[in-house]
Amino acid sequence: MLVLAGVAAAWVMWGEGVRRTAETGTAYGARVACSCRYIAGRSLDDCAKDKLEGMELVTFSDDDDAKSVTASVPLIASDTARFRKGYGCVLKRWEH
Repeated sequence: MLVLAGVAAAWVMWGEGVRRTAETGTAYGARVACSCRYIAGRSLDDCAKDKLEGMELVTFSDDDDAKSVTASVPLIASDTARFRKGYGCVLKRWEH
């Protein structure tokens, strides 16, 4: 019971920072992987090899029809970037 209370206290203290870091990592990862995939023309598996240190939990999936890449940290954060001709890869939340 004491261990569970310790884990809960740690999550309250550091959970918000973890979420923000995951959101930043997925946004960065989605945009960079989208550029690698749809501008450089590399495979998504090859693009995933370029992940920076600290991004080990970020996973990628692509949608060839939409020309988009989604980066996710399971249960915490997810972001999608889509290739737009003339604009490059744009995060979904910035599209109008």
